[in-house]
Amino acid sequence: MSLDQAIASRLKRNDAGLFNAVAQERSTGQVLMVAWMDDEALARTLETRKGTYYSRSRQQYWVKGETSGHTQYVHEVRLDCDGDAVLLVVDQEGAACHTGAHTCFDEDVLLAAE
Repeated sequence: MSLDQAIASRLKRNDAGLFNAVAQERSTGQVLMVAWMDDEALARTLETRKGTYYSRSRQQYWVKGETSGHTQYVHEVRLDCDGDAVLLVVDQEGAACHTGAHTCFDEDVLLAAE
């Protein structure tokens, strides 16, 4: 699977060829998680509508929920204005965070709303 050149040419990657992917829950607008993608992960996501990411620690691709059952169905993918991040608008089934929390931002509130 390869990424359409018209999309690939607009992406800005780090030295490892990666860019940030932000997953947002479609029904609530909540940010669920931030992960890494490369061109192949994005191509797989666009093709399958399954959130597919690149693990820097394992140096392999992973499909969200493939082992946990906590899947992401991708409704939209948007490129940010600088081309260095993508937004995935998803339906999240189960927890998005590997800790079991609904989002990866549920635990450590550094500044709470007034």
